[in-house]
Amino acid sequence: MENGARRGTATEFSYILQRQASDDSVDIHAFDDLNTLMKDDNNSSTQLSSLRQASFNYINSIVGSGVIGIPYALHRAGFGLGLLLLILVAVITDYSLVLMIQCGHMCGRFNYPGIMEAAYGKWGYYLLLLLQFMYPFLAMISYNVVVGDTLSKVLVRLIPGLGQSMGAVRLGVVFIVTLCVTVPLCLYKNVSRLAKASFVSLACVVFILLCVIYKLISGDYSMVKDTPESWRVMHFDVVPAIGVFAFAFMCHHNTFLVYQSMRNASLELWQHVTHISVGFALIISALFGLAGYATFRALSQGDLLENYCWYDDLMNLSRVAFSISILLTFPIECFVAREIVRTQLERFKAHDPTTTLEKPKDPTEETGEEDEENSVIITLVIVFLAFIISPGTDCLGPILELNGLLAAIPLAYILPGLAFIQLEPHSLFSREKLPALGLVIFGVLVTISGVSVQIPNLFSDCATGTVMGYCETGDSVANTSAKAIVGDICTPAPTSTKIIMKM
Repeated sequence: MENGARRGTATEFSYILQRQASDDSVDIHAFDDLNTLMKDDNNSSTQLSSLRQASFNYINSIVGSGVIGIPYALHRAGFGLGLLLLILVAVITDYSLVLMIQCGHMCGRFNYPGIMEAAYGKWGYYLLLLLQFMYPFLAMISYNVVVGDTLSKVLVRLIPGLGQSMGAVRLGVVFIVTLCVTVPLCLYKNVSRLAKASFVSLACVVFILLCVIYKLISGDYSMVKDTPESWRVMHFDVVPAIGVFAFAFMCHHNTFLVYQSMRNASLELWQHVTHISVGFALIISALFGLAGYATFRALSQGDLLENYCWYDDLMNLSRVAFSISILLTFPIECFVAREIVRTQLERFKAHDPTTTLEKPKDPTEETGEEDEENSVIITLVIVFLAFIISPGTDCLGPILELNGLLAAIPLAYILPGLAFIQLEPHSLFSREKLPALGLVIFGVLVTISGVSVQIPNLFSDCATGTVMGYCETGDSVANTSAKAIVGDICTPAPTSTKIIMKM
């Protein structure tokens, strides 16, 4: 296809969308890009958005729970190298997002499964399905970890006696939230209102960022002592850091949704939207990383809120805000996982898993009792599996690394690069394909090294679930029998005693 044809005009774009509505290929299933989440109550499509509106929607899809682990990633890679890696991941992410839209123009299919099927047939399609299920499912587990850790500390602040059995409190919090909040929300068939609440989720993240910056400026945690590892310029733990960064910038499953919502959409306009959105997300992530790392340095945890003392009421409010943000996101992730499973079961029942059903079902329009019963069962199974797995760890950092290495990096870098290499007619080492080849090599190297080296040691650098040593003199909550001092170096006075929390 010629370059001019790839760019396309508004008329050509409208034609593509009209053709897509009746296309019988596998690329229009409901789970992809959360299209059904963007329907209003009258089942009409959202109005086309301006560049500013599209940028805001995309920023919403990028900035999320992953930013809370940026200081931890800076600790793993070293402060200087970590910042460089953060910028590098942002630049690579920006390129891969533009690459996906180029692939859509080349094959005429404007969503992720479509370009993978066009490039590699059913095997590319099923590989994408596996990763698309893995990413939201691991995200659901990480959300349970976050909600359990954050809300349990708020409860301990209100009822100090609970600090003696934090393991039971955390499990109870996750169980109650799962039973009373996440399950009812996940059972909705029409979750458009949850999708529209993305502004609330972003507002919570911005509020937490302001609180983190305030705590740094106020000097409330000036008692945190420097260590030999504080402010180290670089370290060799770059792979887990890249995994956290990739998770923080992961938004590729919403790429075509934002693109199709744009007024007068074109490749040039999409580049502007991508640059603005990724640039703003980079600023938010860098501010989180700088403020959090400057406050706690080598003691930075995978969940930054773990570093703040349990008696710090402002940060307890931040913990509640973060939990709200998580609870607004959890059902959307569950919806994606559910639709993948449900769609494949329907295709399997059709006795021809390589043939797409004639018309993908819109969950907002489903009324059949059998289909509703299947959706409920699938939802309960997915939520239950996430619940029983989440107590296996209370360390958010390793979960972010795992999801970044096994799902986010392949989805964000490897598969878009491979699709472009297959669809682009030039030779492999041509000027047009070399950047995409470099993107694939980068993703493969990070994933392989992470799986072979980092995963066996994922939980070796985690001190979550403990009262940090520098908090021991701040309040009676920190002086309960459940207190744990994380290292001599962070206590107000030299000591050689370490008290490990009983979980």
